[in-house]
Amino acid sequence: MAFHPQGGGGPPGFPMPFQPTQSRSPPHPSSSAGARGMAPDINPSGPFLPFQESQFDILEWYPQFQSCVRYFLDHAQHSGPVQAVAAFVNIQLPFQRPQHPVISSKPPGSPQGVPSPSSIAIGKLPMPGHSPMAVSLTPYVRRLVATGLDLPGVLHGFFGDDWPVGIGHLHEVERRNFLFAAKSAGWLKVKSQYDMPDEQSIPFLRPLQNVTEKEIVSAEANWSEWLAMQDWMVGPRSPDVDREMAVLVKSEDV
Repeated sequence: MAFHPQGGGGPPGFPMPFQPTQSRSPPHPSSSAGARGMAPDINPSGPFLPFQESQFDILEWYPQFQSCVRYFLDHAQHSGPVQAVAAFVNIQLPFQRPQHPVISSKPPGSPQGVPSPSSIAIGKLPMPGHSPMAVSLTPYVRRLVATGLDLPGVLHGFFGDDWPVGIGHLHEVERRNFLFAAKSAGWLKVKSQYDMPDEQSIPFLRPLQNVTEKEIVSAEANWSEWLAMQDWMVGPRSPDVDREMAVLVKSEDV
């Protein structure tokens, strides 16, 4: 895994995004998952493609999420590029924690095992039978989003080949949360929400990167729903219910 320029590079002083040394198509959900709504065509090298919450299948998602946790703990956090990005955005990796460091997904005392070079190269590790250590990926996704480094190559470098399904939904939500935070408060307040304990304050904020029109429309719809809830316009008083009643009354009059 190495840094390489993409499309003319980034702003001065910013590290270039990861480029996998070897790539392959991301794993796709099964046909049954597609029928249940999981996004079937996700290109990790393309623009951000949000999931639809109403179509999200948590049972299909969880094994992919576990794979991302294992990859992050067993390989990514021990690689130079990931350590460099973590230092640049001032966030501790699990093995760097002063108390209770986590060096792998395997319980203490169990054989660590060495993944094959081919598994490392494609960003996919073997799937052990037990669950990985309970380490949250959310702080890392949040920090990458708020610093504008949530690029497909960087996400692949942190979370492996299964990132589009494993943390894609989490990534979507955190991007929307960042938009909401910017709309809700000023820069200083937003920054304080992204600071972390143990001197892990966020060094800078950047506007959301690579935003699509679809993403903005989705955020606007969710923001409108939030504003409606602030006014208690929920349940039977939901604006959607009002519109449906208006249509029903009009049809009865006809």
